[in-house]
Amino acid sequence: MPAQSERSRVSAVILAAGMSKRMGQVKQLLSLGEATLLSRVLETARNSQVDECIVVLGFEAEAIRGKVSLDNARVVINAAYAEGMSSSLRAGLANVNPQSEAALVMLADQPLVRPSTIDRLIDEYKKSKPQVAIPMYRGFRGNPVLLDRSVFADAMAIEGDIGCRAIFGSRVKNILKVSVDDAGILIDADSPEEFERLSRACAEIKNDPTALSENESVEDKQFEAAGDSPSAQPELLVVGREPVVRTLVTLAKQLHFTVTVVDPLGGIQDFPGADRIVHVLNLSSLPISRRTSVVVASRGRFDEDAIEEALATNTEYIALVSNKKRASEIRRNLESKGVSAERLASFRSPAGLQIGAVTPEEIALSILAEIVQHWHQQGASSEARQAG
Repeated sequence: MPAQSERSRVSAVILAAGMSKRMGQVKQLLSLGEATLLSRVLETARNSQVDECIVVLGFEAEAIRGKVSLDNARVVINAAYAEGMSSSLRAGLANVNPQSEAALVMLADQPLVRPSTIDRLIDEYKKSKPQVAIPMYRGFRGNPVLLDRSVFADAMAIEGDIGCRAIFGSRVKNILKVSVDDAGILIDADSPEEFERLSRACAEIKNDPTALSENESVEDKQFEAAGDSPSAQPELLVVGREPVVRTLVTLAKQLHFTVTVVDPLGGIQDFPGADRIVHVLNLSSLPISRRTSVVVASRGRFDEDAIEEALATNTEYIALVSNKKRASEIRRNLESKGVSAERLASFRSPAGLQIGAVTPEEIALSILAEIVQHWHQQGASSEARQAG
């Protein structure tokens, strides 16, 4: 780390206390090449402009201490780690150097973030002093997030297994989105499947440092919007790469939908059968008609941005795959931004008909059933109006 400065000091808070339930093992200690995930994140922080590193441990803290070099880092033990990420965020921020003006909140399972990305966030923060600075890759929000000290209290008031995003929207007005050429801000490892993808990405970068750069090719089959006629071919646009998305693509193609998937890193091999893979979150640039059904399944990563963009189009069906708490939070934030109640009526969550769906396949089936029901009802209403 560079020498500490008297101006605009920034502390790094690395959240590494989680129980790794979805992974099934201590993911902080998983090997990625010759180093563990946590070691790589620490190395990134040490090679950046941050003035101090605070590592928040909890679950298997002693095992992590024994296998990861924590030199030049201050360790904070979060005894309440079972309460979720918010408890670690609270513990980390409470221990930030009193002279620091901001904290960069880093996740222990994002080892591909570049030091230059952190430096860019810090430089942009120093220029305009926003309350929050968020890195953006191709229109998608990522991590780490930089918090000005003025929002520490709000961040420390968060409860449950949720991170900084809970203070976005209605609580914080001055948010700076910083465009970066670093796909690493989007790549984490919550499950064995995600860790496998992370390992592949790491190998690609080792062989070609530009493998995940802004210049990578986009698989994109051009087509025009089908139009608003009830007889037009139905269209489905899905944002995200959760397991439910793959099944949605398969089922929708069987029902003769034209299918577009919006995902920053996915390829046709990830979503076989899709008509178009778009790597930029900018729905205004896509041929969305009234009869385009939009489904967002990003597990909280960029769901609010996608829903807001979808509401700016004229589509009548917009659904979010999430729990009720997250859906209510997004709805409140959109209301605070002036989205009308009439337009919010198009926003559905939980997505799909209530059939007790649990698995990704069942959830996808319930969503397609709801979409089909919606458009049949719209067609019947249109015919009734014409007959009247």
